Amino acid sequence: MPELQCDRTNTSFSARRHLRILLSILMLLFLTEAPSAMQAQQLLEAPTVVQPANHPTPHNPTKALLLSLLPGAGQIYNGQAWKIPIIYGALGGVGYFVYNNYTNMMAFKNEYLHRVNGGTPQLEGYTSYPNSSIYNLYQSNNKNFQLFVIITAAVYGLNLIDAYVFGHLYDFQVNDDLSLNLSPVMTPDIANPSGFSPALQLTFKF
Repeated sequence: MPELQCDRTNTSFSARRHLRILLSILMLLFLTEAPSAMQAQQLLEAPTVVQPANHPTPHNPTKALLLSLLPGAGQIYNGQAWKIPIIYGALGGVGYFVYNNYTNMMAFKNEYLHRVNGGTPQLEGYTSYPNSSIYNLYQSNNKNFQLFVIITAAVYGLNLIDAYVFGHLYDFQVNDDLSLNLSPVMTPDIANPSGFSPALQLTFKF
């Protein structure tokens, strides 16, 4: 009987122990799962965060410069397409003089070389001109050709500079209150016995 009672006591203690372990495990599971459920609910109830819109790409003067390697493209990028006829008009004008002077230069050069090599005058409209005049006309057209090549390069360069400079000024804002006032004032003057001398005051408001 004592052994049976001891076995029952051990069995009861073992059962209570297992029950405590089971309850501990359930409580642990509850405690670990509960925050996750709460967090999930908070995530569902959280207001939707609106992502800020991407800022527009800032205007790039270097890009305007590179685009203007094709005359007028940089001006379009700067929003100044009205300059395109001016640019191409200038390039077309100086280009015409480059071509015209080059054509005349080569004609007089060939005529002069033909004559000094024993040939008879053959350039239409200049057959009565002496060799020295033909040579002078060649030199004159050669100088004009070189001059207009330089002018063409200058016009092309101005196209690049214009695109780059106005690329920098693209975002420049002029205040409507911009004003310049000129008004007469009296300023202290040590050299003047009265102590004051008239002057003009320039006021720049922006």
